[in-house]
Amino acid sequence: MAFPLKIMLVAALSLLAACRSDPIQFHTLTPALTSGSSRAAADIQIESLTVPPQVDRTQIVVRHGNTGIAILETQWWSASLVDELRSALSDQMVNSHPQRKVSVRLEVQRFDSIPGQYGLIDVKWRLRNAGEGDSALVTCRSTLQTPSGPSIDELVAAQQNNVKRLAALISQATRGTQSGCPSS
Repeated sequence: MAFPLKIMLVAALSLLAACRSDPIQFHTLTPALTSGSSRAAADIQIESLTVPPQVDRTQIVVRHGNTGIAILETQWWSASLVDELRSALSDQMVNSHPQRKVSVRLEVQRFDSIPGQYGLIDVKWRLRNAGEGDSALVTCRSTLQTPSGPSIDELVAAQQNNVKRLAALISQATRGTQSGCPSS
């Protein structure tokens, strides 16, 4: 009687082992603070932020060939992409003139991630004085691309770099020392 029980136990454990799935790995667009660096106060209000619906999900979406996309079921953002971008940008944007309250509206046109090639973000953004209706200080379009290695970690790091560069451009525009958009 003990022998059939052992066989059933081994069979049950084998079935459970076969059903095991890969663990989900979570990623963020907010880079870790290096020791000795202090976080600047985020004082540029993000009024609105939109991203294409194809990529606004918790799973990381990568381009596959010229016409396809792949939704990575085990590689996730720590929140939806729009929330990840909002958090990362808020964390990195600094108003150079804190006495002047400014806000920004962002419309992401493309958020491409291609492992082994690059991460790309193409954004229309409008900076304006907070509370002053629709009078824009500056309206810009920034297309930022960073080379990436083949791993998802390298691809996320490339997109982190793009977000950091975008935050710097928006922060630079608050200075208002030049007319037009800051060059990327």
